[in-house]
Amino acid sequence: MTANSLEQLQQYTTIVADTGDIEAIHQFKPMDATTNPSLMLKASELEGYDKYLAEAKSFADGDPSLACDKFATLIGRDILSKISGVVSTEIDARLSFNQQATIERGRRIIALYKQLGIDSSRILLKIAATWEGIQAAKVLEQEGLACNITLLFSMAQARAAADVQATLISPFVGRITDWYKAQQGVEHFAADQDPGVKSVREIYQYYKGAGFDTIVMGASFRNIEQVKALAGCDKLTISPSLLEQLKQSDVYVPEKLGKNIAFCAQEPISEAEFRFALANDNMANEKLAQGIQAFVKDQQTLEEKFSR
Repeated sequence: MTANSLEQLQQYTTIVADTGDIEAIHQFKPMDATTNPSLMLKASELEGYDKYLAEAKSFADGDPSLACDKFATLIGRDILSKISGVVSTEIDARLSFNQQATIERGRRIIALYKQLGIDSSRILLKIAATWEGIQAAKVLEQEGLACNITLLFSMAQARAAADVQATLISPFVGRITDWYKAQQGVEHFAADQDPGVKSVREIYQYYKGAGFDTIVMGASFRNIEQVKALAGCDKLTISPSLLEQLKQSDVYVPEKLGKNIAFCAQEPISEAEFRFALANDNMANEKLAQGIQAFVKDQQTLEEKFSR
């Protein structure tokens, strides 16, 4: 019996479900799962999630941000009962430029998980790839708390994340592609010429060549061609709709990213170099800001549910 495209992809790459829908996770049986404020907001509107909202509201006693963190950990706990790996939980994006507040919020999320009987080894703290966020991740990693550096659109962000030995990065494929489509006035890129795909391939090769242990997890896919073009990447986090398309396809999926890359030592990136590179990368600068804004908006909308 011929393996479907999803099964073929799983031979090279660890598949992560990009959703807060526990039923979808049960259906596709990924190794790991990842969530964010937008996915948490969507989950809050699904049938059967009222119990989580009520428990989080009661627990927080009038603190909407605490209620959101509690809600995320309750869903995270149930997700972890369906998978063998880890779940990523996002730190409030409003703290993206506050290093100490990010550290404290990360510790709080881990404490909430521990109250639910979940060990920190099964959690990744998602932090936006600002300089302050990455430096917060450095402290958290030193405390033994694994971090997922998200909203990552550039090599400068990837270099900084590797320098602090972040456990994992999530370079965003689709959002990069969206930006270049708008700029160039095109409707489609062939997979091998797709700017988002090319960005992740470049980062992957840089990491493997420099000997970094940080995991590269491609994220934010618009179609299965982008996904298949990154076969062989350490991990890929994929929405349920695209997982279903891969499952229904039997098209051959060859490995695209090999592991045999020549070693090349790399120097750490300084704060000045990081900020200069980001300021001169219109795409990365714009998409980082938009990503933070979108997560903040959805966080605030979710908090309103706990303020009624």
